[in-house]
Amino acid sequence: MPDIYDEKMKTIRVNDQIELREIALSDAMDIFKTIDAQRYYLGKWLPFVETTRKVEDTEAFIRSILETPPKFREYTFVIHYNRGFAGLIGFKSTDQTNRKTEIGYWLSERYQKNGIITESLKSLMALAYNELNMNRIQIKCAVGNSPSNNIPKRLGFKFEGFERDGELLSGDVYTDIAVYSKLKNDE
Repeated sequence: MPDIYDEKMKTIRVNDQIELREIALSDAMDIFKTIDAQRYYLGKWLPFVETTRKVEDTEAFIRSILETPPKFREYTFVIHYNRGFAGLIGFKSTDQTNRKTEIGYWLSERYQKNGIITESLKSLMALAYNELNMNRIQIKCAVGNSPSNNIPKRLGFKFEGFERDGELLSGDVYTDIAVYSKLKNDE
């Protein structure tokens, strides 16, 4: 079982190679440089790539997270793999009343196929179920993004169906979204 969230350090130690650390303004340059260097690769499935044109755009994104009152703030983590910036993962659209949340993620191309997202998701699932008292976790993936869709399948999430035209991608093109979920008692 991976270590759960260390409140003091604002980190989750997933394993010897992977650490998740709460996002900070100081991460803006690493995030922006990765997006800027991989516009085609990341932009194929991530709508925000098209509108992230300068480091100030990334800083504004981070500020929007950090300026949310703590009671309502979603945990967003930078992923470090062997101490290098690899991507982002975090909760979104959390509904405290109904004890459910969604997890979103993206990973730099150079870090693909190392199990980083799979292992990071296991840690966030433990945090959601054990510390945040969530009952349901949802993951949404663009239908054509097979590597992303394989992750919830590998982790035992149930396929619930498609959200037709659920996300607007670059070039004003809609894509269907596959919806997966896992309940606490599915563990």
